[in-house]
Amino acid sequence: MAKKKSTFRIQFHNNNRIYELYAHEVSQSEMAGFIEVGGIIFGEHSKLLIDPAEEKLKNEFGDVKHTYIPHHSIIRIDEVDRSGKNRILETDGSTVTSFPGPAIIPQKKDR
Repeated sequence: MAKKKSTFRIQFHNNNRIYELYAHEVSQSEMAGFIEVGGIIFGEHSKLLIDPAEEKLKNEFGDVKHTYIPHHSIIRIDEVDRSGKNRILETDGSTVTSFPGPAIIPQKKDR
């Protein structure tokens, strides 16, 4: 029996908006401070009804094999039973607060 692929919902901040993507692959990146997301899932549409937000995301991420999202931009990652619509949410009036900016790494001082 073939194992069913896991499906993840990833929510993150990008340009003062909240992006919500569905993907099959989520892991810690080898690049420090990033989450690697691959296998982004896009719903099939009829040619009569097109969601502009999902089309914008498809234009942005359609040819992307893997994207790398900074840890501090991630709101949450959930494993779900099935994918939903990818979407972009405005943050005006949102109760979601972003995590403080990236950690400051102290510089070595010359002696």
